[in-house]
Amino acid sequence: MEIIRMERVSVTVKDETGDKLIFSDLHISVDRGEKVLIRGRSGIGKTTVFRLILGFTRPSSGGIYFEGRRADPDLFWEVRKRTAHISQDSDIGEGPVMALFGEVFSYSANRGKFSRDDLGALLLGFSLQEDVLTKKFENLSGGEKQRIAIIISLMTKKDIFLLDEITSDLDAALKEKVVDFFLARPEWTVLVISHDPEWEREGVRIIDFAEVVSKTKVGKHAGQ
Repeated sequence: MEIIRMERVSVTVKDETGDKLIFSDLHISVDRGEKVLIRGRSGIGKTTVFRLILGFTRPSSGGIYFEGRRADPDLFWEVRKRTAHISQDSDIGEGPVMALFGEVFSYSANRGKFSRDDLGALLLGFSLQEDVLTKKFENLSGGEKQRIAIIISLMTKKDIFLLDEITSDLDAALKEKVVDFFLARPEWTVLVISHDPEWEREGVRIIDFAEVVSKTKVGKHAGQ
């Protein structure tokens, strides 16, 4: 069953010179449970796709559909409640890591989802010691921050994942662990932006971004 579809989507933004085209004529369709890797050079507009899915960027033209329904503000809100977005910016907070968990799971959408058993299992699965919870998040390495962000997102129990360069700061063994974890869940719909070849697996559909937008109208200064 198709879960996400973008039809002839174009995005323009305003800057000091006026309107700037990010990309034009985007076509993407993703089925429920599919694992999709979006590849393309930096600056071509890949991250904008995730912002479109979440409703944070609105298309200048074209349509966005979820499970066959054309997106509107109410539907975008439903999509956000079902979607975990892990950004390439891993600086998601400050202070003790455990306090960060406490804050995230105090939100109404996440209440009742926190499980200390799940947290312990995920820390072990992603090669983190329990004492990481007492450390200040801002003092962690880039790879530790990425794994904490992944764990928080997993514990929110969503079924759609938008993963933006989430393995960039990990060593080869940890990249494999993260990729294995996401690809092993057939019920999850996973869209990945990454330059890491570890995501290029059997069962992962690869989208070359330059081939699904107008090749002559891609903006020079788009987001990644």
